[in-house]
Amino acid sequence: MLLARLNFHEELFYIFSVIKIIVLLISKPIFVDPINAWEIASPTVVSVLPTWPGYDKPGFGAPPGTAPEGTGIIVSSDGLILTASHVISKATDVKVRDIKGELFSAKIIKNSISTDLALLKTELELRPITIETKKPKIGSSACLISNSFGLNIGITCGVISATGLSNIGFNDIEDFLQTDAAANPGSSGGALVNLNGELLGMMSGIFTKNTDTNAGVNFAISSGLISKFLAN
Repeated sequence: MLLARLNFHEELFYIFSVIKIIVLLISKPIFVDPINAWEIASPTVVSVLPTWPGYDKPGFGAPPGTAPEGTGIIVSSDGLILTASHVISKATDVKVRDIKGELFSAKIIKNSISTDLALLKTELELRPITIETKKPKIGSSACLISNSFGLNIGITCGVISATGLSNIGFNDIEDFLQTDAAANPGSSGGALVNLNGELLGMMSGIFTKNTDTNAGVNFAISSGLISKFLAN
């Protein structure tokens, strides 16, 4: 009789333990880390390599006319790549380099200086990024995937510091997200994504004083303005 009672109590303890675990699993938010954002979005981001005639600061080992590298975002499966207008606006030739290091020729098919948005076209079939058109919440996590300093595609992470910013002075038409995810020369055209790897914005400018390096106040063109640009 005592043995049966102990077994009964053990069964109750086991049942309640299982229920407690289930409740904890249901109530606890699922944590998604930047690794997820990187694995999903990085294959959709490329380095952009423009050639500008007469550019006299090509960098160590680069031939004259080779302008600073930028970044691009694959936005369609038939080879359309979004980038920043200021990266390619003076270019006579543009190449893109995928995350594996392969080089491909690209043509400029659309260039909007007023929004700092441009479209390149390659003859490749590529996997496009998913665009999140819903405005992110201030304080939510965000990661920038870009070709910082021309060192190939990498990731930095931070938060959304502000949304809906205009009159910053970079472009004639502005709708910016502000982030403290680190951005540097070469990050222009980079993909600002959420932790699900969905596009929130495209990096356009960094706030600096006497330096071009990251100061933690960086501006990405919102996915809403990007969607309007692509639709037109």
